[in-house]
Amino acid sequence: MGEQAEETVTLLLVDDHPVVRDGLRGMFESSPGFRVLGEASNGVDGVGLALRLDPDVVLMDLRMPGGDGVAAIAELARRGARAKVLVLTTYDTDSDTLPAIEAGATGYLLKDAPREELFTAVRAAAQGRAVLSPAVASRLVSRVRTPASAPGAEPLSAREREVLELVAKGSSNREIAKDLFISEATVKTHLTHLYAKLGVRDRAAAVAVGYDRHILGA
Repeated sequence: MGEQAEETVTLLLVDDHPVVRDGLRGMFESSPGFRVLGEASNGVDGVGLALRLDPDVVLMDLRMPGGDGVAAIAELARRGARAKVLVLTTYDTDSDTLPAIEAGATGYLLKDAPREELFTAVRAAAQGRAVLSPAVASRLVSRVRTPASAPGAEPLSAREREVLELVAKGSSNREIAKDLFISEATVKTHLTHLYAKLGVRDRAAAVAVGYDRHILGA
């Protein structure tokens, strides 16, 4: 897909606070290049609207009564929704961050992110790029860093690097297998090996360390 600046990114806002939704809608609608297709106050309604309206990006709160964000993200992935999910929340604890990203979120931003950072993140998410706010990324890196992830550790093979790059784009094991013409079992083997080399235990941590060590984004 092209990267022309004039391409309009369509959005769905999912948050249980009307004032937050109003603020986000006003911010995006006053900026060229964005269009808000709809709003939902919980994860269940968010999934239904995302499937019906087919937005490019869903801005998803995590903690909502009547259907939380992580469950909604997992359901959208299960239903094969095209939309990329960008978590926008006040919480940055590991217990929230990792499940959201493992469920299929493309990225994670805190609600105090500057307007331009939010706009940039939404555009990146629409293009399928992983988005972690600097605060979240640094916390993940410090949490997962171990002696095995120090410079000089065993380098990734070309295939492991390809797998990691696809993980960073938010691809599932099934999608990675399809893209690289290998089996899902082989994808899991590559992931096991690259986790060991990076000294991490999950996808989000692998992406964070990948950026930290300049394996990604080089």
